[in-house]
Amino acid sequence: MNWIQVIILGIVEGLSEFLPISSTGHMIIASSIMGINEAAFTKLFEVCIQFGAILSVVVLYYKKFFDFSRWQFYLKLFAAVIPALAMGALFSKKIDAMLESSMTVAVSFIVGGIVLLFIDKVFDRNEISDDKQIGYPKAFIIGCFQVIAMIPGISRSASTIVGGLSQKLTRKLAAEFSFFLAVPTMAAATLKKLWDFRKEGFHFEDGQAAMLIAGNVIAFIVALVAIKTFISYVQKHSFRAFGVYRILAGAGVIVLIQMGIIKKAENKEKPITAMVSAKSNIITFNK
Repeated sequence: MNWIQVIILGIVEGLSEFLPISSTGHMIIASSIMGINEAAFTKLFEVCIQFGAILSVVVLYYKKFFDFSRWQFYLKLFAAVIPALAMGALFSKKIDAMLESSMTVAVSFIVGGIVLLFIDKVFDRNEISDDKQIGYPKAFIIGCFQVIAMIPGISRSASTIVGGLSQKLTRKLAAEFSFFLAVPTMAAATLKKLWDFRKEGFHFEDGQAAMLIAGNVIAFIVALVAIKTFISYVQKHSFRAFGVYRILAGAGVIVLIQMGIIKKAENKEKPITAMVSAKSNIITFNK
């Protein structure tokens, strides 16, 4: 991975993490087009720069995150994150396997896009506009929707927003609760990825630590702008535009797969987390 690729992936992550278009799907496609999708460091990078993106939520909504008198807020987030933590622990290997498939991303783009085309008409009378009105059962149900996003290309943001709408949250509150839920979910995913690499004895090659830091900074800055723009947009407009984009993007990915520019299934026989040297038992990141 070079510095241009670091900048591109940082921007992609910051733009797509909180929009209902799937950051994971876009990262998989972007890294595949750049030809770095099989490198172990890329796999680590794609997960860990989510930390920069989620920090933008904490900064923008710091009054809620650090108002310890509202302890119910934290319990609701905990209730919502339980399904994803449980499913991630039980099916991590199968989830990793799906991350190797560009065709899965393409199909998920299209399916999710179709849902977003009609979601506003299905939930057009939502009135819950204050997170204090979100009970624990509602939070847990929204968390169950987040599990769907373990399929790459579905979008964690889209699934949790739909989950919020299904519980009568307004578009604005559904989007904001989706942002809040991203913090513990993505923090846990990042820590697990780092722990897995540490447990296997990895080390950074020259410049890779700096690249990881830079990627987080870029994702943080871009995500700040993306969140503010998205919240302003959904208060005035429907999700239809995102649905159209997803369908067109999915169709475009299928075309690129057929042209051979993107591989249909990315090297299924190799572990997606690292390339381990049999002699040294040290993970070496591919450049």
